[in-house]
Amino acid sequence: MPTIDTAVGRAFYAARGNAGPAILCIHGAGGSHSHWGHLLGGLDDIARVYAVDLPGHGRSDPPGHASIPGYAEFIFALMDALELERAVLAGHSMGGAITLTAATERPSRVTGLILAGSSARLRVLPSLIEGLVGDPEDAIDQMVGMLYAADAPAELRAAGAAEYRRCDPLVFRDDFIACDGFDIRPRLAELRLPALVITGTEDRMVPPKLSAELHAGLAGAQLASISGAGHMPMVERPDQVVAAIREWLGAKMVPS
Repeated sequence: MPTIDTAVGRAFYAARGNAGPAILCIHGAGGSHSHWGHLLGGLDDIARVYAVDLPGHGRSDPPGHASIPGYAEFIFALMDALELERAVLAGHSMGGAITLTAATERPSRVTGLILAGSSARLRVLPSLIEGLVGDPEDAIDQMVGMLYAADAPAELRAAGAAEYRRCDPLVFRDDFIACDGFDIRPRLAELRLPALVITGTEDRMVPPKLSAELHAGLAGAQLASISGAGHMPMVERPDQVVAAIREWLGAKMVPS
């Protein structure tokens, strides 16, 4: 799992696969590349899969950003460093906002969109933003309580909480500020790219109705509902997510 120098700092990423379209996976607020870990082995026979730590997260250099466009510029800097002229961008939650912003600003560099647990607008509870400054432990517990489906195993929740506690609370707070300021609805119709929208049927952070609205606003998009998953479908139901992406890639995508 290497690090690489980009024009905006050193970044950590994991990669698998040697052929097929490039897929660059972008995690959500406070997360890391590990949230997409199951895709590395589930798609590496048909794609070149990269999962990155955003600035200030995981093992990538700080600082983080308090704006979605700032993270989108990092993605293009990473693509330049990896010598990826074009790629499918796969984003979870805040990563979906980054994906949509990047595709809107430089569509010629994006071959397709995979959007998991995301929507064209992301609102964040003020208590979460404030709590990450005043009482980060409680704020993380509050968030983890909302992230997963009701029947998610306790060990999955514990691993999720531990992951979020490794993130600097101020970086995490700025991620949520970036999410809360995101609204790409006025520009959504500009996108004319193959898109797969993935939603967990039990998602309470970004309810399925918001993913359905995103799907409706993207011309020709496909919607995959992951039964029994909450806001973390790639972690809760990885086999279903991998199957949905494999089907979509086979039907919609051409090699980059």
